[in-house]
Amino acid sequence: MRPLETVPPTETLEIASGLSLVPRVKLNLTIHPALPSVSKPIDEWRLKRALIDFLKTSLSVSVTVPEEDIQIRRLKDLKKRKRDEPVAQGALFIRDLGFLNSRRKKKSEESDKEEEDVKELEKKFLDWRRYVAEKMDGIELNLEGVKYNLSVEIPASDDFERMRKDWEELNAFGNRGYSRGGRQEPDTIVLRGVPSRWFAEPRVSFKPSLLETHTIFSAFGKIRTIDVAEDNDFGKGSDEDDLDIVSGLHCKIVVQFEKHRDFYNTLKVLCGRSLQKQGSRLSADYEVTWDKDGFFRNSRSQNQEKNNRMQEPVVERYRTEAPRRESHTSQFTATDTRRKRFKIGLRGDKELPLNDGLMSGMTFGSPHIRCNPGSLRMAACFFPPTFHSS
Repeated sequence: MRPLETVPPTETLEIASGLSLVPRVKLNLTIHPALPSVSKPIDEWRLKRALIDFLKTSLSVSVTVPEEDIQIRRLKDLKKRKRDEPVAQGALFIRDLGFLNSRRKKKSEESDKEEEDVKELEKKFLDWRRYVAEKMDGIELNLEGVKYNLSVEIPASDDFERMRKDWEELNAFGNRGYSRGGRQEPDTIVLRGVPSRWFAEPRVSFKPSLLETHTIFSAFGKIRTIDVAEDNDFGKGSDEDDLDIVSGLHCKIVVQFEKHRDFYNTLKVLCGRSLQKQGSRLSADYEVTWDKDGFFRNSRSQNQEKNNRMQEPVVERYRTEAPRRESHTSQFTATDTRRKRFKIGLRGDKELPLNDGLMSGMTFGSPHIRCNPGSLRMAACFFPPTFHSS
């Protein structure tokens, strides 16, 4: 794979396992009715046709966008809509950016200054994307006599410069400890919305594989830690049922790089692109950002807390058993010794009287043998060592 610093934002980058990063422009759409009391659902087909016609006729360069590259999510129940809520939201994707490379081809023939060429293309791409967003933002759409206002913005996951300013402000005014020493800089990327089967082991499973994911992302730089898991919440909206979302369809990938420079270049390349698989017509329009919350640091803390909770019952059991052992051994005092056995008998038929009620109603030794007062012909009792006969 070519060095990431030399990849302009308008070129496709091929990576491992038949995957490639294809450039595109993504714009988030929000549609509000001109009159807040509108009760008629918006016509999705007419809305798409109006946007397609605008891109063809109202820009400095005519742009053709197919209907499948315009995603619209309508509000399910207009009766529950608040006055300031939109009736629909969506996204617009412009994938044909070949016209931005025309000037670059001519210049490459005259000069070998590739780095300056990449910077010029990057500026041209960003300026044109900003121009389209500003041109579309605030336009009025008339659909079957109902007027709507369109709001357009560049998504945060596509705006690399905005994310860079965020972590620079965090370094200047906050302390999250991203690095071990010196200047604190982020090093972890969070990627959501990529197909799980594209990161699975071929002919083994459809679930994302940690080994396969590590192989793919190691082409971007040396990896310190990586995590991959199913992301069933991606693409779900609060205003719709989302019954068509299949469990395990997407996965979430978190990659921590050894060097901040690898993190920087990888995040910059991932911004403004979609993921495609060789032999598939699907384009995965993922979301990418940098880790602001310390994903791996929190994971280690949670694992430590879990281990501590697992050890607590064992410690408490020994604590509760210790007093039992103490109470069991404390019933023997220093004066206690091994109990002795005495044999008491009679000669012939002469009875031996019990003096002073010594044996009257007393219980001796173990097993407990009760000696009746009056006479005792033959008995075997266990007496304590303090017993003396006259």
